[in-house]
Amino acid sequence: MKSAVVAPFVYADFMKWFAFALLLALSMSAQPLQGVAGRIPEEPSAKAKPAPRLPDGHPDLGNAKGAWNPRVVANLAGAGTQAASRSPVEKPVDVPFLPWAKAYYDKNVAELSKDDPEAQCLPPGIPRMNATPFPFQIYQLPDRLIFIYEGGTHIWRVVYTDGRSHPKDLNPTFMGDSVGHWDGDTMVVDVVGFNDRTWLDQDGHPHTDALHIIERYTRLDELNMRYEVKIEDPKAYSKPWTTSYLIPWAPGAELLEYICNENNTDLHHLIGK
Repeated sequence: MKSAVVAPFVYADFMKWFAFALLLALSMSAQPLQGVAGRIPEEPSAKAKPAPRLPDGHPDLGNAKGAWNPRVVANLAGAGTQAASRSPVEKPVDVPFLPWAKAYYDKNVAELSKDDPEAQCLPPGIPRMNATPFPFQIYQLPDRLIFIYEGGTHIWRVVYTDGRSHPKDLNPTFMGDSVGHWDGDTMVVDVVGFNDRTWLDQDGHPHTDALHIIERYTRLDELNMRYEVKIEDPKAYSKPWTTSYLIPWAPGAELLEYICNENNTDLHHLIGK
């Protein structure tokens, strides 16, 4: 009777093949949607039509049928897991860490982000909501913008543009309190009032409840929006730092139901290196 034991070299070869297949599958799953929109350009296209505008003259940030479809920005500074590949960020950033924040970030990278709050189905927060591979829509009203996200526990966000200020006594939240105004053709959004339970990106740049975010949304043409974010947190960084990247538009795309909380059976397998 032949032994049922698999030869060691065969098993090793199988494990190498399995690891390669798993990495390939994860890489493919992190790519932007191709469905309704077809190929989504990574740079502003000369063939793209000008940015649509609303009757008030401001650029239309998303009222037309379709959705913004972010690419994965695993590292807002263009470092970490994206340092050796083509990063979506426009230019690398030398992040001005405070010592504890640098140690915390290095630990997250070394452990393959095993403690990522988003893996526990918590909202990704801002700016990470715009750096995950889930589409979102913006509904533009005279006094507010309403962001609807497919991912991140299917969350929403309201940016008030009626001239109000932030409330004096904010209850810290995952998405913060947002007020916006137009600067020419750019929507500028000021966000404060965060809790400290999210990461700024997948690689684990930390922040505290002192986080202050300034976002700039500029629709360059029909198919591309430039997203710029200034990060200010005196408890984690010695000075503010800024990064930017493009978010493609997917014409005709619609959001799907996304339920993170059900059957998340793999979480206990996240053990890092």
